[in-house]
Amino acid sequence: MDTSAVVDLGRQALWMTVLISAPLLGVSLVVGLVIGILQAATSINEMTLSFIPKLAALALTLAVIGSWQLTTLVDYTRSIFQRIPGLFT
Repeated sequence: MDTSAVVDLGRQALWMTVLISAPLLGVSLVVGLVIGILQAATSINEMTLSFIPKLAALALTLAVIGSWQLTTLVDYTRSIFQRIPGLFT
């Protein structure tokens, strides 16, 4: 088994994880930051206040980029399956 191919697969898997999760994490971060600033400015210290806007923003983000995420994951999975025979030569 070629170790460089395995390392390359690991690197690609980590990159795919970052690529797929970055939009959702970024939206969650921005919404949480905005809500946190608004809470600090208005002195409203309700812990559950940021939950609903984050949930709504994540649902909207998934509706917009969900098909891209799924297509990217399917393409990556196909490339993994196509590389399997070459790993054991």
